Amino acid sequence: MRPLYLRSSGSFKKLLLSIGHRGAKNGNGDAAAKERYTPAAAAPESPRKPAWRCFSYEEIHRATNAFHEGNLVGKGGSSEVYRGELPDGRAVAVKRLMGAWACERRERDFLAELGTVGHARHPNVCALLGCCVDRDLYLVFHFSGRGSVSANLHDEKKAPAMGWAVRRAIAVGTARGLEYLHKGCQRRIIHRDIKASNVLLTDDFQPQISDFGLAKWLPSEWTHRAIAPIEGTFGCLAPEYYTHGIVDEKTDVFAFGVFLLEIMTGRKPVDGSHKSLLSWARPFLNEGRIESLVDPRIGGDYDGEEARRLAFVASLCIRSSAKWRPSMTEVLELLEGVEIRQERWTMPEAVEDDDDEELWRFDDLDDEDDEDDEDEEEFNTASPSSCSSSLSN
Repeated sequence: MRPLYLRSSGSFKKLLLSIGHRGAKNGNGDAAAKERYTPAAAAPESPRKPAWRCFSYEEIHRATNAFHEGNLVGKGGSSEVYRGELPDGRAVAVKRLMGAWACERRERDFLAELGTVGHARHPNVCALLGCCVDRDLYLVFHFSGRGSVSANLHDEKKAPAMGWAVRRAIAVGTARGLEYLHKGCQRRIIHRDIKASNVLLTDDFQPQISDFGLAKWLPSEWTHRAIAPIEGTFGCLAPEYYTHGIVDEKTDVFAFGVFLLEIMTGRKPVDGSHKSLLSWARPFLNEGRIESLVDPRIGGDYDGEEARRLAFVASLCIRSSAKWRPSMTEVLELLEGVEIRQERWTMPEAVEDDDDEELWRFDDLDDEDDEDDEDEEEFNTASPSSCSSSLSN
């Protein structure tokens, strides 16, 4: 079989060269990589450079017990994820990108995900340990032992239900991670697929944003960018993205608002009857009936003031007009207890009427499709193979 880099694009060759330099420095490069390793490459790395390394196929093959089916912890339309263990005892998640071997789109998606999450370093962002381009395309992450927020919320086998304190901590931690991607990372990252199945939980329930398969850079001189095809998850797509393909930070803010409601209510973005969470929650938000929004499995064991604040933030995030949504910095401040100034968030009456009219019409799916699928409905105008998957157990 021909080596991957011999038939790849120029960008892929550059990637492999850079991986070769890092691999040799860490004692993991092959002979060719060591020959390319020059004194210039040996200079101390800038702290802004990625910290991941290149794994050999033998390493990840051994870590996953030859990709044993018992280690398969997640599968999507374009990838599958295996749990593994490195020789030093660290648990890892190995994401294998699926598709035709010579598929240029697969290589492009691999480079895009590597280029985004590979530069992110934050406690609430899933840490990339490295990659492998030998025989196939793989990404290696720290393993999050408790799986996804979605699994913990909706898996009936997991009992008892998550308590209010854990849910609020997950909301705040996820907001911190998303605010970092938008503001703290060296280049702005728009995730484009924020949802409960893409937020993983460590053993102590710390949330970590994962699955950057749809993520995009947003250059500092741009306020937004137009994306085609439109990809994501029904029930979480912002109206301006769904209708015009416009992507900016406020696209993630909208999805985060849906995420907040999902945590609070214990309901999926779209239920088995194709009813959207936003349509269901709208009257309760408008009437201030917060007790009706809280997951009944919690009972009355929650902080009323925190619940009102979380519901208020969610209502700001899911506004139809991106202009009137808060930034993630403002979201985080509100969640952490900053004083709420009603005049700051009151929209003009005309805008509010338009918001009510436009927001909800994008959310309900066609009732003629009677397939009862308990997983999130994926939306992709290009191909089902582009659906994202989660690193969860």
